Amino acid sequence: MRLRAPRADEEGSVLLLTLGYALLAMVAVLICVDATSLYLAQKRLDGLADAAALAGADGFTISVAHGEPQAELESDAVRAQAEALVASVGGGAVLVSAGSPDGLSARVTVAGSWLPPILMLFVPEGVALEATATSRTALL
Repeated sequence: MRLRAPRADEEGSVLLLTLGYALLAMVAVLICVDATSLYLAQKRLDGLADAAALAGADGFTISVAHGEPQAELESDAVRAQAEALVASVGGGAVLVSAGSPDGLSARVTVAGSWLPPILMLFVPEGVALEATATSRTALL
């Protein structure tokens, strides 16, 4: 059995494939970095909305109805508590809305934006984010 010598026009084709796959792998890694950054930014905003709703639910007033105490929330008190928390911890997020739809729960919506750490052709330049959380108050 006799081995053939490689053709001259096929020399170096494996190197081009290897470089192409390496470039594709780098793009995939960079897109994953941006996707992870977006996920973490949304989770931070969700946490801020949760904390603001919890702070808003702490602004209740106690009243007595039918001989039993009740905790009641007012939208102005919820907004004041949520604004104070977002202003101190916000990190660039803004309070969109805060209020009490039923007098027992505080609903807060915060908004922010995400900028990718690595700007690429396949990734948008920025994304507007929004998170809404509800916290309920009760006396036991």
